[in-house]
Amino acid sequence: MLLICCGQSHGCERGIPNASGNNSARQILEVRPGLYLGGAAAVAKLDHLKEAGITAMLTVDSEPGFEAGAGFEGLRSLFMPALDKPETDLLSHLDRCVAFISQVCTEGRAVLVHCVAIVTAFLMKTDHLTFEKAYENLQTIKPEAKMNEGFECQLKLYQAMGYEVDTSSAIYKQYRLQKVTEKYPELQNLPQELFACRRSLFRSSSILDHNEGSRPVAFAHKRMTPSFMLATGNQAQCTSYFIEPVQWMESTLLGVMHGQLLCPKCSAKLGSFNWYGEQCSCGRWITPAFQIHKNRVDEMKTLPVLGSQTRK
Repeated sequence: MLLICCGQSHGCERGIPNASGNNSARQILEVRPGLYLGGAAAVAKLDHLKEAGITAMLTVDSEPGFEAGAGFEGLRSLFMPALDKPETDLLSHLDRCVAFISQVCTEGRAVLVHCVAIVTAFLMKTDHLTFEKAYENLQTIKPEAKMNEGFECQLKLYQAMGYEVDTSSAIYKQYRLQKVTEKYPELQNLPQELFACRRSLFRSSSILDHNEGSRPVAFAHKRMTPSFMLATGNQAQCTSYFIEPVQWMESTLLGVMHGQLLCPKCSAKLGSFNWYGEQCSCGRWITPAFQIHKNRVDEMKTLPVLGSQTRK
């Protein structure tokens, strides 16, 4: 049996007694055969975990449920440092959490989960469900099961990436930029890994595609649902590239909310940036925005056989 714990409210359920009949919990909700949603009180009483047949535990919280080495023999544990707050980055932990649960299930053990968001992600991946359907199924079993709006948004991104966190995708890169903006509001001491290292100005892998705007909808940039989730529209109207920040921009971006992007070689104006976002010529609002005007740069294509370049 696996116990998964998550720290705050919204995505978690507290105080559900344990199956052994002791004070730590009696009611355990069966989500499906072998998968249960229960409480976190039992974490403080390891003897109750052992009595209930729990042999693995996954904790999602600000700190582990108990000190390292304090468990009983045979207890497997995995700790994920994350609070139940909208700004928390749960998305980056989903693959590891879901894989841990899947491994325990494959071994034929019963799984007791405490975090609603993690359970939803597991249902999405294993049953290939949309976020809405998986969440609806869970709320049918437990109507009071809730999660914060930030986690809802992240699970929709998880779905858009095919139930696997692809750090090379435009979806994840845009998500990462938004998280950096939230974590470093003064834009000082930005992490080095934020800046993609390129020899040229940027490569096609740094371009963050987006849906074509449609006027009123295009300006709904304050909504939780990201505008970059699916890039399927015709972008012929776009006169600029929106990219991830690359190494040569670093000195320009630090501590500044908006400004011009100049060529690192000749100082010619290439575009602009704004951590609050800018509107594309197609009508879509991009946040944050690192905009390079297409008429200011040349697109170079490498021939696969000869290794030479042609200019477009």
